[in-house]
Amino acid sequence: MTKKQKNKLIRIVVGFILTVMIYLLPIPEKWEWAALLVPYFVLGCDILKKALSGIVRGQVFDENFLMGIATVGAYLIGEYVEAVAVLLFYQLGELFESYAVGKSRRNISELMNIRPDYANVMTDGEIQKLDPNEVEVGTEIIVFPGERVPIDGIITEGETQLEVSALTGESLPAEASVGTAVFSGSVNISGKIKLKTTKVFGESTVSKILDLIQNAAMKKSKSENFITRFARVYTPAVCISALLLFLLPPLVSIAMGNAPMWSEWLFRSLTFLVISCPCALVISVPLSFFGGIGAAGKKGILIKGSNYLEKLSDTKTVVFDKTGTLTKGTFEVTGSEEVNCSEKELLYIAAALESGSKHPIAKSVVAYAKDKLQVNTAENIKEIPGQGISGTVDGKTALAGNTKLMKTVGIELEETEKASTVVHVAFDGEYKGCIYISDVIKKTIPEALKILNRRKIKTVMLTGDRNAVAQKIANELSVSEFYSELLPNDKVEHLEKLLEGKGEKGTVVFVGDGINDAPVLARSDIGVAMGALGADAAIESADIVLMDDDLLKLCKGMEISKKTLKIVRQNIAFSLAVKFLCLILGALGIANMWISIFADVGVMVIAVLNAMRTMK
Repeated sequence: MTKKQKNKLIRIVVGFILTVMIYLLPIPEKWEWAALLVPYFVLGCDILKKALSGIVRGQVFDENFLMGIATVGAYLIGEYVEAVAVLLFYQLGELFESYAVGKSRRNISELMNIRPDYANVMTDGEIQKLDPNEVEVGTEIIVFPGERVPIDGIITEGETQLEVSALTGESLPAEASVGTAVFSGSVNISGKIKLKTTKVFGESTVSKILDLIQNAAMKKSKSENFITRFARVYTPAVCISALLLFLLPPLVSIAMGNAPMWSEWLFRSLTFLVISCPCALVISVPLSFFGGIGAAGKKGILIKGSNYLEKLSDTKTVVFDKTGTLTKGTFEVTGSEEVNCSEKELLYIAAALESGSKHPIAKSVVAYAKDKLQVNTAENIKEIPGQGISGTVDGKTALAGNTKLMKTVGIELEETEKASTVVHVAFDGEYKGCIYISDVIKKTIPEALKILNRRKIKTVMLTGDRNAVAQKIANELSVSEFYSELLPNDKVEHLEKLLEGKGEKGTVVFVGDGINDAPVLARSDIGVAMGALGADAAIESADIVLMDDDLLKLCKGMEISKKTLKIVRQNIAFSLAVKFLCLILGALGIANMWISIFADVGVMVIAVLNAMRTMK
């Protein structure tokens, strides 16, 4: 509990005890008003002070003004206990609101704990703890077990395991050794490591994430903007209505020759003011979105504003980049066909040639072969641009490459229509077979696509890859539509068509890796960067950042969005329904000051309790 909350609780307890004592003590009725002034000012001094301050600043119509004028008026007409009770319950509601908002902020602040306090820098043989902002690029820093990595860098010495749950939401530690890129905010679990920093602190991963979290509350949703606009119109309207309720009926009575009953209509107008206070809406709606953003952040889903959280619930189309988003973007051997030789013989020849190349396809062949046999390096290796590689294996000429390369030794092959990259192998002028290499689909992608399809969300894949490859991926994942062999500007054009065809409602989400998809991420209704840990372009250009490669987190984000919007709508409907019902009852003289207290404080507490469910 904060100091401010403790002071408020003390004020409530003291005010309550004083009120009970005055009620129980045999105080003459004519002095009751004076005795009750003590708990009145104990409970209401801050409210009256804020109301007066608001009037001086020209911000008259707020909840403090409503509470102040209603309780002062109640006191003036002799309803002393009711005036004190209104303040007592209002302060209780304020305390509860403060606790709820504080809890929500603590959820966010848990994410903020990734900020490092210092960096260990070796200076003149001694370790100095410096502010991360003072460390320059290229500085060697030391991170001991249990410490948080302060700045992005590459390990130059040591090996360890890193906990990255604060960044990705995943609890499984990641192995790290010399050459591994390490991101600030990670926790060193097991071994001492040295890093060479690659960024200044202001440009590091942790700094960008913290800025994103802190600025999220600045971008309001439609629901929040509605409440803001509503409150601006609603509060003056109810004040004018209360004034008319006080003046018109007595004046009509006087005109008709009846008694005006000023005190009766004053009490009704004051009750009307207490009921009208829009605290439940003003507090619970932003609190709901704040809780939703915090809950998503704990899962490694960073949402840049409540407007994006709200839009996500109305997703009708999800558009994917292929390479690096649906697939790993790294090649793997997926099969082979042998002609007059065994698989080991085919791999032996191909791996001996490819071990002399740095091409991604060559690396995948060598990595696959190493699991099955001893790989030797061919002699006289020569890369043939656009065709493949040649060399000498066991004293004989060997070739590995495409059909064009095979034609150089008189082997005629037809171009395959298979959705794989094909490496043909020839040895001593004889065709030995081929190896199929494909970009592999990420582990969680099929399940995520099933969930999206089950929810009747249209899925579209845009890729610059060959049509056969795109067709294979689309069929495997049951993608609704796909477009292949696209340039970056083609992707934007296709997205434009989807945006035009969606109508007024519905959100088009684009999911990319955030590195080369910035134009499409920026143009979509919501741009989602996937696997963005350490990717500056992703954090800058996307509206939602998934801190690892798990597309299921987008589905989880949609669930959080729908739940948050459901709670927001519940609070709006419940608050307005109770308010308007009680306002009518108050105007008719049926609702007394106790009902007005429930309509204000009771409704606020119920709405805030409901809003707090988004934190889960």
